[in-house]
Amino acid sequence: MSAPTAEKPLTETLKPPRMLWLDLTRKCQLACVHCYNESGPDGDHGAMEREDWFRLIGEAAELGVPHVQLIGGEPMMHPNGIDLADFALSKGMGVEVYSNLVHVTEAWWEQLRHARMSLATSYYSALAAEHNAITGRRSHARTRQNIAKALAQGTPLRVGIISLDDAKDTEATRQDLESLGVTNIGVDHVRLFGRGAPSSQDPNPAGLCGHCGVGVASVSPTGEVSPCVFSTWLPAGNVRAGSLSSILSGPVMDEATALIRSARGNEASACTPDCVPKNPCDPRCEPNSSCRPGTPPSECQPRN
Repeated sequence: MSAPTAEKPLTETLKPPRMLWLDLTRKCQLACVHCYNESGPDGDHGAMEREDWFRLIGEAAELGVPHVQLIGGEPMMHPNGIDLADFALSKGMGVEVYSNLVHVTEAWWEQLRHARMSLATSYYSALAAEHNAITGRRSHARTRQNIAKALAQGTPLRVGIISLDDAKDTEATRQDLESLGVTNIGVDHVRLFGRGAPSSQDPNPAGLCGHCGVGVASVSPTGEVSPCVFSTWLPAGNVRAGSLSSILSGPVMDEATALIRSARGNEASACTPDCVPKNPCDPRCEPNSSCRPGTPPSECQPRN
């Protein structure tokens, strides 16, 4: 009998995600009524220390992950946000920052001028009163001004509109963004997670796009890995206690992704969604630079 073949290291057998969400913080200037992870002014940065994030980014780079997204909460409020972005860039990654664009420091503007940096934000209405009613703060003017500033300095920007179930209002919001020069625009409805869900409702995997964990994964402020930023209630392991590669290729992650796919049934394979983080599935399946970043166009109509 021949000697058994040595098992290959996980780094040789694991197909790495094409995008990893670095969910840095639950701290945010805003307290949006629909926030999927209930971030706000009283949130914190969690258990992940600076070196934990650096180690994670280094391992992700070794696995071949090409893109990371800094998200939260408000990732620009994290004390190490710029350093983490810079470190990811040094590893050859592309870095997107998903910000509410309420306050952007000059240091962040300088960081965003890097050729492999990009920016994303959510926008709720062309009407300041409606936008502010959702964010809980008079944020509309600042977000709008910073959208214009990002475009003026040449930072790639995409904007997700949260639809208020009124096609006319959504179109007016789109036209407002287009008047500023925004060309990369996605549309979605409020997701029933966190503050967006009724208080008596448990998280329902049927509310996910069905592609969570397929080429993407998320790491929370506590270090827990889940199939996406919406599915933190399906943790597959913690990078403070184990390696990213072992978690991504482990049975718990397989079980989580299988649960999500089974909850969506045939809809999960019907199309590739335009998974804009925070509003991950455009009802019209428009192409968008998100999960790859960059999603192929599709003609299908996934469930809204």
